[in-house]
Amino acid sequence: MMFWLQVASAGFRRLLHKVPVNRDQVLDQLRICSAEDHVFDLVGNNKAKLSVDHVSLAVKMLWYFQKEKPQLLRTVQLIKNHPQFLTLRVLAENKIALMDDVMLVDLLYSFLRLNVDHHDSLVQQLISEAWLRLDKLPLTSLSKFAICLADQQLQQSTLMGHITNLVDQKLSSIDDARILTTLLISISSLVSPRLRDALISRADDLLDKMDPSNYNNARRVVQFLRNIKYSHRPLLEKCNQILLRNTPRLDAENIGIFLGLYQSLQFNNCDFRLAAKQRLTELIESSTEPFSFTKLFAALAPIASAEIRDGLESTALLLADEFGAQQALAIAETLEEIQSRNLRLISKIVSVIQKNLDVYKPVEIGRITQALFLLHYHDPLLFTKLRNIIVKFLERSVYPYEVTMLTRVLSMLPSPRLEEGVISRVDAVVPQCNLNDLSSISLALAKWVRNDPSYRHGTSSGYVRLLQTLNRCGRERLQTADRLDLLLEELRYISGEWFEEILLEETIATLRRMTDQINWTTVPDLSFFLTRINHHCAPLMERIADVAIRDIDKIHHSATYATLLPFSVLNFDSEKADELYDVCVRRFTPHISSFDPHLLVLLAYALAVADCFPEELIREIFSIDFLGKLDAQLETLTDALNMRTRLRLMELNRAVCLECPEFQVPWFHERYCEQLQKKWNGSISPVQKQIHKMLGEVLGGINFVRVAGVTPYFYTVDFECLLDKQLQPLPYSEPSTLQILNNGKIDWGTSSLENIRSELPPGAQRIAINFLDFKSFCKNSHHIKGEALMRKRHLEILGYRVVQIPHFEWNSMELSTLDAWKEYLKKKIFRDLSP
Repeated sequence: MMFWLQVASAGFRRLLHKVPVNRDQVLDQLRICSAEDHVFDLVGNNKAKLSVDHVSLAVKMLWYFQKEKPQLLRTVQLIKNHPQFLTLRVLAENKIALMDDVMLVDLLYSFLRLNVDHHDSLVQQLISEAWLRLDKLPLTSLSKFAICLADQQLQQSTLMGHITNLVDQKLSSIDDARILTTLLISISSLVSPRLRDALISRADDLLDKMDPSNYNNARRVVQFLRNIKYSHRPLLEKCNQILLRNTPRLDAENIGIFLGLYQSLQFNNCDFRLAAKQRLTELIESSTEPFSFTKLFAALAPIASAEIRDGLESTALLLADEFGAQQALAIAETLEEIQSRNLRLISKIVSVIQKNLDVYKPVEIGRITQALFLLHYHDPLLFTKLRNIIVKFLERSVYPYEVTMLTRVLSMLPSPRLEEGVISRVDAVVPQCNLNDLSSISLALAKWVRNDPSYRHGTSSGYVRLLQTLNRCGRERLQTADRLDLLLEELRYISGEWFEEILLEETIATLRRMTDQINWTTVPDLSFFLTRINHHCAPLMERIADVAIRDIDKIHHSATYATLLPFSVLNFDSEKADELYDVCVRRFTPHISSFDPHLLVLLAYALAVADCFPEELIREIFSIDFLGKLDAQLETLTDALNMRTRLRLMELNRAVCLECPEFQVPWFHERYCEQLQKKWNGSISPVQKQIHKMLGEVLGGINFVRVAGVTPYFYTVDFECLLDKQLQPLPYSEPSTLQILNNGKIDWGTSSLENIRSELPPGAQRIAINFLDFKSFCKNSHHIKGEALMRKRHLEILGYRVVQIPHFEWNSMELSTLDAWKEYLKKKIFRDLSP
């Protein structure tokens, strides 16, 4: 109704100015048209007398009829090819000078929505005219014009830069959330940090004033944050509250969009996921045709129970023959995400994909190939065909993101050697790539080098040239970096041997060069990066601590987890670290109830590693209500995050029972640990076999050593021995032998906990001997990590004296003989002991 009122009002005003006496019959007839054919009939019958108002209303009506239809029922192509639509296009192009500002932009918008080509002279002239009038366009038209430019991939054009400048100047006068949020998305690639903060502040104000039922405004704000790769938690939480209120009326497509945006921003909100799961489950019965079902399947399958997932796969199998190209791609990627083993469904989807290979874009072919490869789909002919398509795309692609993605996917596929054209293309594009792209290409290059026999004969100069280009561009990018926030974004997912061997030290040097830029906004990301690369850098961590302690009230309470993580995991032991734990605890404690359950578990575990157990936090986690909410959330998480959270809860439960008995938290993970123990068969390393043998010689026999002793609360120690009060080894009643299985694993036996927990003779002591491999230390030093220290702490509480054998000591030049190793073990076991 509002649409008709607006059209009628605008038309009536124009009539008052231009035709004061006679009514415009054509305009009146256009207003009452009920379908596209009626509009075209009127245009055909009145060509000679069509004014600019007639053309504008006719085009607007055509788009209005289309957007009111479901996506599948739209007939845009038929309209575009209609003879009278060409008439409207010609008339519009001839009457551009007569259009007012609003009409000009509205026509451009409608023509683009009706799929008029971006390079058509009509579109180009409308854009040129709008550019000339840009400074005086009303804000509504300015936002619509920005959408038109974004549709044409002109987000970084000079014209969009002009619009960005206008938004900056007029920001305080933008009072409509829809106008602002539309502009946010269009100009997102051009905003400076200052303008970004101003836009976020303005959006925050307008979201409070708008009708909360208009969830599209919140969606666009989240999309803006995704585009600028900035997870502004307060604004995200405000948008999330709006979405939660509207979830009961969202469709599967919108829910899928929101879940994808949240995933990109690493915003994993439990309440929304549970509400989305419930709403999507309700939509199952009504999602019976391919388009809506595909949206439902992609959104619901990754968070659904096994039973619902099976039902979705069964329905997908029934609809498979009706799927189009894009629907088959979406189903295939979802099947890969849930690691489906439904071979019938996978084969059906593959058959649809094969019929449509010629319509897919380069990145889509890459996505298909990756999904099928990770699904372990076996069809050498298909993968050969996909590889040939990827090679052709790669040899002519000029977009860095496209080249990087196709290169990474191409490296998954077997091939005796790589085409020289691919190497040349990648080499040409590498200077435009960011650090994360360079890392991806390096991983692909490493695979090709390993698999290409020509490299071993020194004939593959292309690989050498590409590696040199990668190294040079990586170093140059670090040396010229001048903004810490942008650098941290490039480093967010970077990993691999190339980065560690070639760029790691340079990266740390660059970060230290940017120490002055470390502020409360960059602290969480920098902290998380240092934790992920396992690098202990005291100057950077001191700076992080100083900033966090000073500005803790500015850091979002949920970001305290990332902030304190390196201090806990990397064992940064100092008074400043203790102060940081204290201020972080004070910061998040008032907000405990608003944390996602799994994040609260991870936070509490990180603190436990540092021997910090805030009582309010511990009592919250081990309450019945919280554990119930955690169980519900775990069902919606990925398998990896689900398993990690369950493991951390067990380890937290164990730590609290051992270190804080006064909290009276019960140990309820006995069965869970027994299940883990049954599933796990640890790999036996040559070092373990060597130490086991030598311990037998040092202690007087193999029966004086227990292998893989299981402690109360289910710690497993590598080796265990008993010494009486005279420091003489005591034998175990059961022989201790290493049972090597055919698969190279070790059968640790079934030592009963009853025997392990048996009383020692008076004055005797139990010794736990653990070999500490490289995982127990920071990569850049011999600095021991927090988890290894916590383990030692807990074993000592359980009554063990703990002997730790660092890998760098055992494998050192000093211990290069049998006698030296035996003497080392004797000193470790008997040192500082007296009868």
